[in-house]
This record gives sequence, C-alpha cells and structure tokens, in this order.
Amino acid sequence: MVIDLRRLYDTIGEKLEIDCSVDVKRLSEVKGYSFSRPVTIKGAAVNRAGIVMLEYTAEFTLNTCCDRCLTGFDRDYSFDFEHILVRELNNSDDGDEYIITESDKLDMDELAITDCLLQLPTKMLCKEDCLGLCPMCGADLNKNECNCKRL
Repeated sequence: MVIDLRRLYDTIGEKLEIDCSVDVKRLSEVKGYSFSRPVTIKGAAVNRAGIVMLEYTAEFTLNTCCDRCLTGFDRDYSFDFEHILVRELNNSDDGDEYIITESDKLDMDELAITDCLLQLPTKMLCKEDCLGLCPMCGADLNKNECNCKRL
C-alpha cells in the first residue's frame, strides 16, 4: 500500500490512520522466508509541530524450520515500530535516523517487510531448549536418545 503524505506534511496536527495488510503474493517474493498469513499493519502517522512521526504495529505468522532439529513450525510475531518521516535530508550523515519519502509517497508494504525482517532472530529454534540432531547418526534428540558416543 502506497500512502500519500502530502497533506500530512503540509498540515500541522494532521493525523493519518493506517490499517492495512501486506498481501501474501507480495510476501512470497521475500526470499528465504515463508509467511503463513498476511502481515497486518495498524498505526498512525502524525504531524506534531512540523515533525511527521509514524508509529505502527506489524503482526504476522512465519512458517520456518528449526536451525537445530530441522522441524517445521509456525511462530507468531508482533513488533512495534517508530519512524520519523522526511521529504529530504539537509545533512547526509542523518540517513539512518529518518525515512525519506520521495514525492511525498511511502510504500508501507516495503517498509513493514524490511522492519519485520530486521527484527527476526538470527537463529530460529522450535523451542528454547531444542536439543537438535545427533551429529553422528542424525537422530532428533528431542524425540529420543541415540546410542552414539558423545565427545
């Protein structure tokens, strides 16, 4: 969903409610991740004293594989995000702190996908105490013991 921010930038006190979702088709283009349902986005963008703040919550379910035992599982996530939106930057050193909206347009789908992927853990585990696979025979140690010698 592309949001037009022109009126928001030009009117102090203006508020724009956001309630949308990222389509499963667009999510299927994200390499290395499988989403079980659309990413739902709820929040608002507000012009407070000439500063446009975007605050939103993104919720989704990720279908993934455990990095230790290779078992497939679904996990629900909910993340809160906050950004300052600007038309342009005066100082190029501030680029990481602001979201630049070219032509006063914001691609909310792209922003939400990027924000969510950056919040995901680097190691996906089916459970915190996952024992993984035996390095000798490949048995799933969460389900049963094996008779291999441990080093």
